[in-house]
Amino acid sequence: MKQEAPAPRTVVAPIADSDLDRVGRFLHEHLDPRVSAETWASAAVPSWQAPVDDHGFLLAEGDRVVGVYLALHSERMVGGERRHVCNLAAWCVLESHRAHGVRLLRAQLARKDVVFTDLSPSGSVPELNRRLGFTDLDTTTVVVPCVPLPAPGVRVVTRPSQIDAMLDGRDREIYRDHREAAAAQHVVLAVGGAHCYVMFRKVRRKGHRGFATLLHVSDPDLLRGHLGAISRHLLRHGVVVLLAELRVIQHAPRLSRRLSAPRPKMYRGAGAAPEDIDDLYSELTNVPW
Repeated sequence: MKQEAPAPRTVVAPIADSDLDRVGRFLHEHLDPRVSAETWASAAVPSWQAPVDDHGFLLAEGDRVVGVYLALHSERMVGGERRHVCNLAAWCVLESHRAHGVRLLRAQLARKDVVFTDLSPSGSVPELNRRLGFTDLDTTTVVVPCVPLPAPGVRVVTRPSQIDAMLDGRDREIYRDHREAAAAQHVVLAVGGAHCYVMFRKVRRKGHRGFATLLHVSDPDLLRGHLGAISRHLLRHGVVVLLAELRVIQHAPRLSRRLSAPRPKMYRGAGAAPEDIDDLYSELTNVPW
């Protein structure tokens, strides 16, 4: 009697550049088909300099991918020192292999002296994260209708070469690190000799387009006085509703209302504090879902 070959072992391995095509196909087929396989593969590679070569971990049976946990790595200032930050991004495991899914998480968290962020946890993940020592950020969010109010004296700059010339210091570094990021869009409000650099992304809510969320605001006080200029710009991009976390804009604009159930965001790492954590260098800038 012919003996059946043993089933291949389920193994966890780092995601290398050579794995990106099959990882992209897996996430397109099993996580979000609205994002193409090519876009998933591209989004896994940061537009900034990363401190490690891998892109997270995959779960495989032989040559077959059965699970993926993407990660985007960066070096950031945390607690006054340069630290390795790992943004935990898309996590997807086939139903038939869910028992192995936690192995992907353990592989991520096994990295030493790393600050972890999880900026879009869903389902049971937030509670799992809390059990593993993650801390919730205050994500109090306001909903702002994009009303084309007058914005006299404000110049809205969108041309990349002009933005690069206007910015300096840390803002120029942030812009250059993210100008090729697929989900990030950039604008500078110039008022006299002052300016405010704004990074935003378009988002869906309950399947509907027409929403955007702010990822970075360099001068919340300037934005506060000239929100109409951003509203006009967003309307031209098909955005009718702006979602803004108070930790990003630091004020609740007129005509806004608080979102009753803002989405959770979390972090974990020795020496890290809420003020060290933002939405940059993450899947929020890289993955245009």
